[in-house]
Amino acid sequence: MAATGNAEETQLQEMEEEAGMEREMDSDEEEGMGIENSDDEEDDSSEDDKENEAEIQRLEEQLSINAFDYNCHLDLIKLLRQEGELPPLRKARQKMSELFPLTEEIWLDWLKDEIRLTEEEQNREKVYELFEMAVKDYICPEIWLEYAQYSIGGMGLPGGMEKVRSIFERALTAVGLHMTKGATLWEAYREFENVILATLERIHTLFRRQLAIPLMDMEGTYAEYEEWSDQGVSDTVSQKYKRALQQMEKSKPYEETLMAAEPPKLAEYQTYIDYEQKEGDPARIQIIFERALAENCLVPDMWAKYTKYLDRQLKIKDLVLSSHDRAVRNCPWTMGLWKNYLLALERHGADHHTISDVFEKALNAGFIQATDYVNIWEAYLDYLRRRVDFKSSRELEELRAAFTRSLDYMKQDVEERFSESGDPSCTIMQVWAKIEALHCKNIQKARELWDSIMTKGNAKFANMWLEYYNLERSYGDALHCRKALHRAVQCTSDYPEHVCEVLLTFERVEGSLEDWDAAVQKTETRLNRVNEQRAKVAEKEAHLVRQEEEKTEQRRRAKADKKNQKKGQKGSGPGEKRKAEDEDNENEWGEESGKERHQESGKERHQESGKERHQESGGAEEYMETESGLFGRRAPPCRRQEPPDNPEQRKDDCSVFISNLAFNMEDPEKRLKELFEPCGPVQSVRPVYAAKGFRGYCYVQFEGKTSVPEALKMDRREVDGRPMFVSPCVDKNKNPDFKVFKYNTNLEKHKIFISGLPFSCTKEQLEELCKDQGTIKDIRLVTNRSGKPKGLAYVEFEDEAQASQAVLKLDGTVLQEHTLSVAISNPPRRNAADKPDFSRPMGAMMPRAMVYGSRGKGRTQLSLIPRSLHRQTGSESKAENGTAPKPTGGASGDAGFEAQAKPMSNSDFAKMLLRK
Repeated sequence: MAATGNAEETQLQEMEEEAGMEREMDSDEEEGMGIENSDDEEDDSSEDDKENEAEIQRLEEQLSINAFDYNCHLDLIKLLRQEGELPPLRKARQKMSELFPLTEEIWLDWLKDEIRLTEEEQNREKVYELFEMAVKDYICPEIWLEYAQYSIGGMGLPGGMEKVRSIFERALTAVGLHMTKGATLWEAYREFENVILATLERIHTLFRRQLAIPLMDMEGTYAEYEEWSDQGVSDTVSQKYKRALQQMEKSKPYEETLMAAEPPKLAEYQTYIDYEQKEGDPARIQIIFERALAENCLVPDMWAKYTKYLDRQLKIKDLVLSSHDRAVRNCPWTMGLWKNYLLALERHGADHHTISDVFEKALNAGFIQATDYVNIWEAYLDYLRRRVDFKSSRELEELRAAFTRSLDYMKQDVEERFSESGDPSCTIMQVWAKIEALHCKNIQKARELWDSIMTKGNAKFANMWLEYYNLERSYGDALHCRKALHRAVQCTSDYPEHVCEVLLTFERVEGSLEDWDAAVQKTETRLNRVNEQRAKVAEKEAHLVRQEEEKTEQRRRAKADKKNQKKGQKGSGPGEKRKAEDEDNENEWGEESGKERHQESGKERHQESGKERHQESGGAEEYMETESGLFGRRAPPCRRQEPPDNPEQRKDDCSVFISNLAFNMEDPEKRLKELFEPCGPVQSVRPVYAAKGFRGYCYVQFEGKTSVPEALKMDRREVDGRPMFVSPCVDKNKNPDFKVFKYNTNLEKHKIFISGLPFSCTKEQLEELCKDQGTIKDIRLVTNRSGKPKGLAYVEFEDEAQASQAVLKLDGTVLQEHTLSVAISNPPRRNAADKPDFSRPMGAMMPRAMVYGSRGKGRTQLSLIPRSLHRQTGSESKAENGTAPKPTGGASGDAGFEAQAKPMSNSDFAKMLLRK
């Protein structure tokens, strides 16, 4: 053996001598061939060094301004590592680690650099301290494995063997359950025990512990144990292994999904976490949370969910507090994490100095909203209030000083940064006033605080006065209650009626006759003034509406005139005239009919084989069929052959009307039949087409009436990204009072109307906002025809009192940087001007193509209207758009107009046709 070792050393020496000779030859060649190039390279490197130094100085200056610039820290560390300046590099890494948890890559680079240095310095304790810092940031198997391997190098030192085993045991506790990487640590631990020739029982124990844990590829470990063990595998170990194998098979799909997904895999981790929480194993829940946070460390919601689980389930002090600390270091801009950290510290009995230090760090964290500072101050003040004995003046004075400091902080720091205090309702001052009145019995101080609150622009809000009134009612006297209510009546502008009612109720219970008379006089005067102001505002709004309507009408007329001028220019020749009329026909029969939406549910708009349904005010229906169309007007060109639709086979009570569908829907008949078949057997689907294709609405007829209610439940279901409107199929001629609009248009005192909502607001967020005001029966978010939200909503409460309370509490609140307006629901009435008026003369109701006049002739220019009907005055011949002017003049003119407008029966109509 000694001879072999000497031979190997001789070979190594010869190889080193040959390598040295080659290096010398290479250096001689370089010196002989590239002297000039070396000078150029030195110049380039000096310029690069100057640029790097300037960039390093710039980054250090930027960090002195904003120490929480994460990317700036990374750039600085990268440059210093390139320069090889170890002391500045170590200092930069330490500063970053104080502010942020470092990623696995940063820690491994830092540890490798420090390990390289300690080999020369023989100082291992510094590296051990560094490893301890690294394993606290995230649960990373690679760092734990590096830690254990480094400790093996020092096992020759006193206590080295015990230290190695201690580190391995801690590593198994931390990451031994990691399903994909945990087996590496188990194998390293067994290999270490095997190399040092440990007792067989210790290795047996490691095998048994590992086989009881669900890990990927655990079948190989079981086979290895069978081969290694001379005694075979016991039944107890086999049973535990089978249970772990079953658990691994259940979790395997989630692991495979993670391996196939792209980083950061947030959705996949969330699904995995939900599964583990249903299983209920705390250790496995913790490890999957830690794995998710290692890849999603900048997701505040994930940290909030993890810390919430630890607070409510595990409740282990060290684990809970360290997780909260890591959460705020990763996402310092998230106020909710700091607030939960303060609560956790108080919950686990941390000392006052520690909690105060965390609060001061929170103030310097750089929140993104002014309201965040209000909330963090409220959390800290709540903590201070809970620790006050109220018999000890020291703690009470500390609480008052904190309240004073919070108000100064809001006024100076927050307003200077955000141009707002973030506390328009002065909630901090309200809490202070209640504490002074309730605990300190200092009602005078509470009144001073409320005077300050009202001077900050809150005197016009009824809810603020009622809060002050309730304070005086609970801790003050009747005199100050009366003063508060009188001032409220005078100043309130949002809900003066409610304040007046509270004042009158108060005087009924507390006041004398003189007090009652004064209250009545004051409320009547105030309400009269309010009504006058509202009338002026309503008149102004109505005037603006009229102006807008006039502008719209003017634009419509101008557009029509321009269209007529173009038609006149096109119709100069016979062929061009025919083309222009064809386009006119297509527009009137195609586009206009396509634009009609189903406002009269159940009334079909089809023109069938040249027939048009014609109804006079008396209700008689006649069909007039001519060779060229209705009243001499040519029917539109048929662009799609529709199957014959027999009116006798139609059953309105078995049908529903579908609208707001996409025009580009492919095969609407087949699509809608598949969509409504779950409601019942579908007899027919009748899509409505025009010249340009499908018009977005159709009729679905079922075989039985019982299917209609089920179909109506599908109203506003999203189809192709749009809400589908489903309404009953009702003939409005037979049921003129039927309404498709299913929502109330009158005052609803139990329902509130909210405007100014962010478009991203959901029903769940709205319910969370309103649930404290009462029992919520229904929430409806208003959308447009395309399904996009309008920022409006209706919330229905159980009674009127709850709705009124919600209006007072919620009006003016801020949700996602949007100020909400809340009022009792009082929607405007539906516009009746668009509904058909059967009392009007027939000529005023009929389409433009059906008006009697010079345009009532066919292509042959021959009038097909009987001469008895074709009696027009000069003024009537000039009528446009189907409206004939009423004859002016004496009584004869009026009589003639009345005779013309008088409804005729079928027999009268037939006599006129047969008349000469």
